[in-house]
Amino acid sequence: MAIPRAVAEGKNNMIYPTKLMRGAVSAIAILGASSLAAGVPVVGAVAAYAQEQLVASVLFEGNRAIQDSKLVDMVDLSSSGIFSQARLAADVESIRRAYDAQGYRGVTVTARTEATADSRVRVIFQINEGNRSGIAGINFTGNNAIGSGNLKGAMLTKETGLLSWLVRDDSYDERKLAVDRERLRLYYANRGYPDAQVNSVVEFDAARNAYFINVTVNEGQRYKIGNVGIETSISGLNTDALRGTVRTGKGSTYSADALQKSIEAMAYEATAQGYSFADVRARLDRDVATGTFNVTYLVDEGARIYVERINISGNVKSRDFVIRREFDFAEGDAFNRSMVVRGRQNLENLGYFTKVDISTAQGSSADKIILNINVEEGPTGEYGATAGYSTSDGILGELSLTERNFLGRGQYLRAAIGASESGRTFDFSFTEPRFMGTRVSAGIDAYHRISDENSNSFYGTQATGGQLRFGIPITSALSSSVFVGGEHKVIADAKDPYSALVDDGQVFNKAFVGYSLTWNSLNDQKKPSEGLLATFTQQYIGWDHNLLKTEARGRYFMPLIPDAGVVGSVRAQAGIINSMDGGAVPAVEAFSAGSQLVRGFQGRGVGPRLDNGEYLGMTYYAGISAEVQFPIPGLPESYGLSGAVFADAAYVGSEHLPGLGGGALAAGSVDEPWKASVGASLIWDSPFGPLRGDVAHVLNKATDDRTQVFQFTISSLL
Repeated sequence: MAIPRAVAEGKNNMIYPTKLMRGAVSAIAILGASSLAAGVPVVGAVAAYAQEQLVASVLFEGNRAIQDSKLVDMVDLSSSGIFSQARLAADVESIRRAYDAQGYRGVTVTARTEATADSRVRVIFQINEGNRSGIAGINFTGNNAIGSGNLKGAMLTKETGLLSWLVRDDSYDERKLAVDRERLRLYYANRGYPDAQVNSVVEFDAARNAYFINVTVNEGQRYKIGNVGIETSISGLNTDALRGTVRTGKGSTYSADALQKSIEAMAYEATAQGYSFADVRARLDRDVATGTFNVTYLVDEGARIYVERINISGNVKSRDFVIRREFDFAEGDAFNRSMVVRGRQNLENLGYFTKVDISTAQGSSADKIILNINVEEGPTGEYGATAGYSTSDGILGELSLTERNFLGRGQYLRAAIGASESGRTFDFSFTEPRFMGTRVSAGIDAYHRISDENSNSFYGTQATGGQLRFGIPITSALSSSVFVGGEHKVIADAKDPYSALVDDGQVFNKAFVGYSLTWNSLNDQKKPSEGLLATFTQQYIGWDHNLLKTEARGRYFMPLIPDAGVVGSVRAQAGIINSMDGGAVPAVEAFSAGSQLVRGFQGRGVGPRLDNGEYLGMTYYAGISAEVQFPIPGLPESYGLSGAVFADAAYVGSEHLPGLGGGALAAGSVDEPWKASVGASLIWDSPFGPLRGDVAHVLNKATDDRTQVFQFTISSLL
């Protein structure tokens, strides 16, 4: 039987759904395009067009507290470039939250759009900031052992104060307040109160447009450390060496931080002895009756786990190797948690990162682990101009460029031009912290310094020089450095009164080589409350000279009333210059002392002089100072102001000074080698650096020594 043609060709006449849909979509597209060309709107096509309109620009009006550049980063419309009502609403809320976080509780944000000539849309955000809400008061109840001022100092949230407009630390944020509650709990736990509980209630005063934060503390019982022991199951481990890492001595106040640091230091010491898998735990036995904790440190062999891989993320500028080298292990090495904790601390100490997060993940097998390091980079460059005033140098100014992470390689670079009423300075410094991949740092310094003739100096100088230096760590607290360099100095003495010590145009060349040792066990490098900072430096000066110069400085800090923030310190310093050939010590190399040795004296105000008043300098000195620093009652900690009282004493000597060329030594300048003073200080931890003003009363001096009641200087630890 013959097959009908239609049936025989049925495969060519079948209806395929996919092809049918393609055809329908194509027809709609053609219809929509032709209709738009003819000016006739088509339902659906216009709606799709409006949903995908492009954003021409995003503008802001009324914003003063937050700059346009920061607001743009919060707006999704500017990054996506596609307009939609949903994105617009979300961006309005993002801006409002940003203002709310900075204390603008009544801010309103509205948006409008404008069509542009190219059929795009311009988005304008209108911001009405209103008045910024601050924190009128932070009140504490239940804090019987620790003062409210100290507790406020431990919080990130601050009361509205004199500098709040600049630092913006008086904004209420519930998330920040939650962190503060934990900080306060730890503050108590580190001062003998492990059971302290902290709660808070916040009230908003609409009339004052400010918040009141009420913090309730349940301190609990105070504890001290009782007996301290070490037990280990690791054969061959030297427990005597481990005892040196313990920071919880018998009779000391219980401190959760001291416990943790003891555990970390003990595990690190065990690793240094070759026991990479050592695990340290602290067993605490509470004795409520005596208010003590007996502590036993248990050192056992931990699980044998190895680092399979180290993943680093978040570092846009910093190179991976800058982060990796702060850890004392690499991929394939044994995993030790104490080494990870120390590495994290090393990263934070660099100052390159605002946040360091370290997490672990299971590796390819049970004995392998993956370490994930995520960082958030902060600014490391400082560019700008500073101005100030010093009682010794007058008005000061400086233009500087500083980069602490040059090219993301962890290198330090600084160039500066300074000027004062007494001279000009040009300085350059560069440091490579890991020279040739080792822990040795290498650096170069160069300078050109001009000192003018003035009332304190009969002659001026132009000095050009530089040095190479290498830093070598010895222990965690002790470091050393060696340096070598040279200097070319030209004397300027063209004005009356003329110097009897040097001549106009006289040239002094010197080459020097030396070393220094530094011990640093401070608990805080900016505001220490305990620990020792000490330096010892010795250098040989040759070429036109033949001298050996030695100086030592040290300062020991101790908490006097820890809960009140009262800190005491004792500072000692001494120096001597020896002429190796028995000749005179040139005046240009003599020590120049003054307010840095004993407060209450002018710069170059202490030591022998000629009868015409010209300053000679000193060939040796020794001084000691005692100081007590304390917070000022009634002032918020956020002001950065503190007070101090001090007592200074020193002995100065002037043997082997140069021939005086006919000048006579003023007897009144050497009739009393002992200098002493007492006084009080106001210290300001300003945004421009630590500054201090000292008011001193001189108790003992030579007749011709030059004194000053008040001095204003940059504060330093040594």
